Amino acid sequence: MNKGGPIVIIEDDQDDQEILALVFKELDYKNEIIFFSDGESALNYLTATAIEPFIIFSDINMPKLNGIELRAKIHENEDLRMKSIPYLFFTTGAEQQHVVEAYSKSVQGFFIKPHDFIEMKEMMKSIVEYWQKCVSPNYVR
Repeated sequence: MNKGGPIVIIEDDQDDQEILALVFKELDYKNEIIFFSDGESALNYLTATAIEPFIIFSDINMPKLNGIELRAKIHENEDLRMKSIPYLFFTTGAEQQHVVEAYSKSVQGFFIKPHDFIEMKEMMKSIVEYWQKCVSPNYVR
């Protein structure tokens, strides 16, 4: 896990992207924040870049390649799977079927977006700080 790598956010809603950008600006992490509006462009980036992201936050309902399909493709790609990039769903609503399907694809978390900015900021802070403390199989001191 590359704790200094970019935080990838895959979110097709422009308003949510702007809110998340403000949240991360206030949290002032040193990680670059990279947004994608669909799963297909995120997958192209992940498979083409040598940069190893720190965390991936993904919406579920997106055009071209939804979050569940994207997670499956990442999980099936040995190179991406071995990078141990935490993949978290961050979505507006959670149907039980989506939650079950997400965890069956080895997702590391499933979160409902808070409607309140302060709650969103606190949630993101908790998530990022958890992963900053977490040790992964390829962790090197």
